[in-house]
Amino acid sequence: MAPMRSFGPGKEAEHPEYAGQYRLESCLGAGGMGVVHLATSASGLRLAIKVVHAEYAADPEFRARFRQEVSAARRVSGAFTAPVVDADPDAELPWMATLFIPGPTLAEQVKRNGAMRAAEIRRLGAGLAEALRDIHRVGVVHRDLKPSNVLLAPDGPKVIDFGISRPTDSDLRTETGKLIGSPPFMAPEQFQRPREVGPAADVFAMGAVLAHAATGRGPFDSNSPYIVAYQVVHNEPDLAGVPDDLVPLILRCLAKDPDERPLPAEVMDALRQPSTDSAPRIPAQRGSSDRTHVAERPVPAPDSGGQSRRRLRRVATVGAALVVAAGGGLWAWELASSAVPSAAPRTAPGTGGETGTGTDGPRPLRPWTTTFGGGRVSDALPACTSGKGALYCSAPGISAARLAPSDGRVVWTHKARAGAGRPAGDGAADANPAPELSGGLLHTESGGRLSALDPATGKRRWDVDVSKYGAVVHSGDTTLLAEEQGTVRALDSATGDELWSERVGRLGTQWTGGSGRTGVFYAATPSADGSATRVSAVSAEKGSVLWTRTATGTLSPFAAPDGAVYLTSTNTDQLVDAIVRIDGGDRKVHRIPLATPLDRASAAESGGITYLSDVAGSLVAVDTRRAGKGVQLWRLETSVSRPSQPLVSGGRVYLGAPDGRLLAADARSGEALGQTRPRLGGNPARVVGLLPAPVALGDRVHASAPDGSVFAVDARDPADW
Repeated sequence: MAPMRSFGPGKEAEHPEYAGQYRLESCLGAGGMGVVHLATSASGLRLAIKVVHAEYAADPEFRARFRQEVSAARRVSGAFTAPVVDADPDAELPWMATLFIPGPTLAEQVKRNGAMRAAEIRRLGAGLAEALRDIHRVGVVHRDLKPSNVLLAPDGPKVIDFGISRPTDSDLRTETGKLIGSPPFMAPEQFQRPREVGPAADVFAMGAVLAHAATGRGPFDSNSPYIVAYQVVHNEPDLAGVPDDLVPLILRCLAKDPDERPLPAEVMDALRQPSTDSAPRIPAQRGSSDRTHVAERPVPAPDSGGQSRRRLRRVATVGAALVVAAGGGLWAWELASSAVPSAAPRTAPGTGGETGTGTDGPRPLRPWTTTFGGGRVSDALPACTSGKGALYCSAPGISAARLAPSDGRVVWTHKARAGAGRPAGDGAADANPAPELSGGLLHTESGGRLSALDPATGKRRWDVDVSKYGAVVHSGDTTLLAEEQGTVRALDSATGDELWSERVGRLGTQWTGGSGRTGVFYAATPSADGSATRVSAVSAEKGSVLWTRTATGTLSPFAAPDGAVYLTSTNTDQLVDAIVRIDGGDRKVHRIPLATPLDRASAAESGGITYLSDVAGSLVAVDTRRAGKGVQLWRLETSVSRPSQPLVSGGRVYLGAPDGRLLAADARSGEALGQTRPRLGGNPARVVGLLPAPVALGDRVHASAPDGSVFAVDARDPADW
């Protein structure tokens, strides 16, 4: 790989051939801080790579700011931002690669074509508001939203350039006396109290950007930045030329007092109202015709009066495109959220007729929703598992509940214990541990105790204190309790009796259980420097170590089907760069590099194919069965920030989104198939740290949402969600 080069001290002489592994093809644009180049990844992704000028690369303060830009951009990837693919802030010339977004900037569009129509402004505003919602959810303030930082892509606006953004948990602050930003689009507090700038400053900038789109100028216009600054702080905005129906909303965004400005979610709601102009494409989701339960107590089975017939829903286009990379090419897929009432008759839940067939094919399964806690939004999401023909979930205040799969009716609930739980990892406070079926019983945790319940009745059979254990893992009919220092204790899952106790591993060891009734646990213990990981197979029956292998990298196990174990490999930049597979027969170690490293990716395996989703919303399928390098089968950019672990079932891959959506893609081709509506509840600004994976049962797929609900949809037709 050719190194980065600089042929002279002047900016015009900087023509590096490579940024990391990426060959730079052409210049997309240049600014005061660096140059943006077009490049192509090994898998065919078109990338925009920002390379910093040499004079700034030598400045320690600027490097710190660039690291912050990379961190912020990685945190905020969503439907209306450009996902970060790779970066190296410590290179000779620091660089960052994002997905290339075709389209002009808003500044270029307005300069070339003049002011936008009202419908176009509504579409723009809805996209910007959703982008800010995603940005603020992860604790980032952009601080430089302006027309040149808004790309007009075919599927909606994209917010770019987080060069002066600031995570709210960052220690880096603007220096006294330095004014950072673009005055015509800066909020009053950015001039008066730059150290106290919060999310409301981005809303002010959004109002100024919308005014620019509507008039071709800013609401505070002058050739002098000092006069602009005075006007922003003291004068009322000039909105002459802004469509009348948009003036009140833009005025609210431009309020001098940050507390008087609307939240991004409020702006989205306001812009969903119909315009007198041609119908805009507003990012809206379809209404729900779900059958709904509230799980305060068991709910009686609904009657068969047909009261939950599907409503007629207007045709709408979801303003969030999914970008698919397959076979080295890029395609944009817009998910249509249109639907018409089905002609197929529906039968009452529980009558056995829901999956019957007629002359028109299989009858659709009725979706349902069950809300725990009376709809009160909590810091924890329900988490579910399936088995024995039922769905079992935990939720705030409920350690376990059995739900009927046909209609979501709550058969029984088991109240959670009060008290401290066992040690938790990052984000664990946002999700309850899902119940697990083992040894014929349902295992659930609450208040620092593990309880084994009768799946049919919910009655407790046995329980044990697990408050000192960092992990509870099941394999076959054995339950493993693992202390953080390496001591493990195995219990009979049916009786709770201790089988054995051994010291296996040490601090940092991660465990997973073999699937089915294999009776094997796998331990992954990284070396102190993270350069290698020792992987051991441990007998569930006796605690003896069956075999041990050492593999390069910091490895984390995620699946163990048919005697093999699959692990993700994380590099020193905390990016997942490979899949490691250790076969059960010859115990050979296979390392399958990823075409492009993924940021904080979670993984699932099915038939030798690994499916990975990362925090930027990339969903990737990799064939691990090929000799030598793995083959990336496809890549789908979902634009979902921080999705759940993938679920692979019935030839489809499912992902949960932090706003409560469930997304589906074809497991063979990566084609986007459909998505449900958001389910955020009463707090649209809420951030979900850890999202439980979806659960499949029969022809339904189930997911949990921030509004405290568990919902089910027909897995056979995601396009109709």
